[in-house]
Amino acid sequence: MTEEKNREPMGEDSGEEMTVTLTLDDGKELECVVLTIFPAGDKEYIALLPMEDEEAEEGEVYLYRYTEDEDGLPNLENIEDDEEYDIVADAFDELLDEQEYDELIGEDELDD
Repeated sequence: MTEEKNREPMGEDSGEEMTVTLTLDDGKELECVVLTIFPAGDKEYIALLPMEDEEAEEGEVYLYRYTEDEDGLPNLENIEDDEEYDIVADAFDELLDEQEYDELIGEDELDD
């Protein structure tokens, strides 16, 4: 469906968002914010949130297999296998649940 065209790395400590420009099958470009790079199984994956896309549903997240070449340049690959996609989506959901739990615990500690 999509492939990576350009990546603009930002320092994690700079407070700026890391973005990726995807080129869709129809030739349109879509700017996405990198939410996270995370492991699932024995591979790494990336979660992308479209910045402005009239066709994308609110909160829709794109998941891709993530690798780096020998020069450290990122490579995104479509996840073609339904079973692999389910594993990745479950891992991403667990990551979101953990972050939400951590935020709740942090707020409770502030209330004490």
